[in-house]
Parts: sequence; C-alpha cells; structure tokens
Amino acid sequence: MKRITKVFAVTALVAGLAAAAAAQAHGIWFAERATQLALLYGVGADDLDAVKRLPLVSSIAGYDADGKPVPTSLQVDGRLLLVNVENQPAIVAAVLDNGTWSKTPDGKWHKQGKDEQPTAVLSEKNTKYAVHIRGALTKPLMPLPGQTLQIIPVGGKLPALLGQPMKLQVLYKGKPVAGAKVLHDWVNDPDQKPVLTGADGTVTIAVRNQGLNVLVAIFNSPSEEPTKYEHLEHLATLSFVLPHAPE
Repeated sequence: MKRITKVFAVTALVAGLAAAAAAQAHGIWFAERATQLALLYGVGADDLDAVKRLPLVSSIAGYDADGKPVPTSLQVDGRLLLVNVENQPAIVAAVLDNGTWSKTPDGKWHKQGKDEQPTAVLSEKNTKYAVHIRGALTKPLMPLPGQTLQIIPVGGKLPALLGQPMKLQVLYKGKPVAGAKVLHDWVNDPDQKPVLTGADGTVTIAVRNQGLNVLVAIFNSPSEEPTKYEHLEHLATLSFVLPHAPE
C-alpha cells in the first residue's frame, strides 16, 4: 500500500507540474455551437469563458474567397461569442492579446511582468491568433492582416478525408519561420509531441478528424521589454471541418 501511495503521489506531482507548465498554453479557435459559428478560448476539452475575455479581442475580421474584407463582428449570446456571418465570409480571423504573465516558483501564474514578480521563473507576453476556413478552400490562403503568426495550407486546398497528408507552412510576419511547434489536434490531444517546421517553414501532418480540425502553431519571438518578460509567445490556430458521409 505504501508503494502504491508513493507512486500515486509522484504521478500526481508530475501531473501538477505539467499542468502548471501549460497554464498559459491556451488558444482561441472557431467552432460551431448549436449551428452558430463561435469564437472559443481554452485548450483541449477546456472550453473556457470566452465572453469574459471579449475585452482582450483586438480584432475580428471576415474575408471572401478572394481575400477581400467582408464585414463581420462578434456578438455575445449568453456564454458564447458568436460570429456574425450574415455576409457569408469564406474565412474569419481573430486576434486576442492576453497580456504579460509570470510564473512564480510555487507554480502559480500572475498577470504581471517580472518587474512586479522578481522571483518569477518564467515571464512572457502572450498573443493568440485564429483563422477559420468555412467550407471548401477554393483558392490559396494568403497572409491575413493582423495574423503575426499564421498557418497556411500549402497547395491551396484541404484534404477530403482524415488520415490524408496535409502540408502546412507557418508564417511569422508573413514570412516562413523555422522551428515553430505544430500540433495537429489541439482539441482532442493538446499534450501531443509537437512537430517542428523546417527551414522553409513547412511541415506535413496527417489530418486527424473527419469533422472539426484545429491545428496549432506556437512560436516565441524576442522580448520587446526585457525588464518585463523574456519572450513573446505567439499561438496561432487554423480550423476547418471535413464533412462526414451523407446520412
């Protein structure tokens, strides 16, 4: 019994440390909720309070298939942030500025810089980006305004079935970036081992779901205020839906 207790305690400690390390690994993405397109905030199955974070959303935009702007907006509906799609955007995008966070030796995160938390073991500034493709992709996806970090499907089209290969390119400020971490299923497997982009910013993954797919890219850039934080963490999602077979 002592051995079992000891193993359980160690496992719990490791899990706790992992959870603390991932405390800032939240993102934003788009998904349907009751047939309406919503902007979500969280990680994995943790669909957190997006309405609470509406003041942090610095932009919401829609585009047609040719990449031309289409008017859109976010609307609060109960506990959801719904996207106004009356103008039928083919692509929607958003940016959320999550501010500066520091993790102290006790594993807790504080929305302060290391100038306010001098014992912090990690301080970073977080920005979240999201792009959603509604329906089929008929033309190559271009770099979008405000999407400092963005995932682009190479070849200008989406796969038809899960398991098919999909080549992606990660852009930082519109240019390919090497060493970005890519996860191919943010919602169902957020703890997966990431794949790193190559020198040309590309990586090939297998499409995970015959339904909603939320891909993630994470890239850290140098600090603009070294006295407050060590780096900027950019977390970008690309979401799309592969249709299921007819009922």
